[in-house]
Amino acid sequence: MDMTDVLRIARHGLRGEFRHDEPMSRHTSWRAGGKADRAYVPADLDDLCVFLATIPDDEPVHVVGLGSNLLVRDGGVRGTVVFTHGALKRIEVEDDGYIYAEAGVASPKVSRFAATHDFEGAEFLAGIPGTVGGALAMNAGCYGSETWDRVASVLSVNRKGERTERSPGEYNLGYRHCERIVAADAPRTEEWFIAARLRFAKGDGAASRARIKDFLWRRIASQPLNLPNAGSVFRNPPGDYAARLIEACELKGYHIGDAMVSPRHANFIVNIGKARASDIEKLIHEVRQTVLRERGVLLEDEVRVIGEPA
Repeated sequence: MDMTDVLRIARHGLRGEFRHDEPMSRHTSWRAGGKADRAYVPADLDDLCVFLATIPDDEPVHVVGLGSNLLVRDGGVRGTVVFTHGALKRIEVEDDGYIYAEAGVASPKVSRFAATHDFEGAEFLAGIPGTVGGALAMNAGCYGSETWDRVASVLSVNRKGERTERSPGEYNLGYRHCERIVAADAPRTEEWFIAARLRFAKGDGAASRARIKDFLWRRIASQPLNLPNAGSVFRNPPGDYAARLIEACELKGYHIGDAMVSPRHANFIVNIGKARASDIEKLIHEVRQTVLRERGVLLEDEVRVIGEPA
């Protein structure tokens, strides 16, 4: 901890953990990537809001959950990374019947929690390997359902640590897309999701748990979960599947270094050893260009790439 951090703690009463030169390979499901200049693990939601208000306006801020949809380049990340998993972990059933879940709660935990409390409709979240915050940011979905289909409202925070409750109507939502609607003449300020109020129908918890079990078996059977990966690399184009297009180009098993297109699921890139982030990024580019050249379809990334090249 440097003197700046000591002064922050003394001045603002921060209760979280500061880290410097934090290896981001520990925090991404690809197990690759460089270091973050600074990192902070907040003690809880209140501590996070206080901490954000201490960061200079010109310092980049990256909020990371489980890192299951993230590639950090080998040169690392400038600025500050905030880790929400294990910190923003509150989940409960509210008096009005909604489920309140903070952004650091893993999506599969929401699924199990809902079933335990005899709600139905959250089963698909068991197939999303990230947190509530990430699921909101990308409108994550599977098995015919999407996150925002279940959102009653969200809680966000800005760089000043100010919290705002927003409705779904304040966002442009689509397939793997979520963007806050801002008037053309209004300044665009950074915000991050910190919680959601989710609505599910009351039902048969045992039946819900059975569907969760079925979804998990389907994942195990079709996805390379035994190797580090970041889930689906590309969005499905309209009327088609990215995996089908990649497989049609005979790219299964194609690799650059230790980054390989999975032989089990063509829309997954796996780390078969000590893949560098640059290997993974090059492979993503190669796959995209090959599909465009041979099939005439430009695949869009589903993964988020941050940081600097080595």
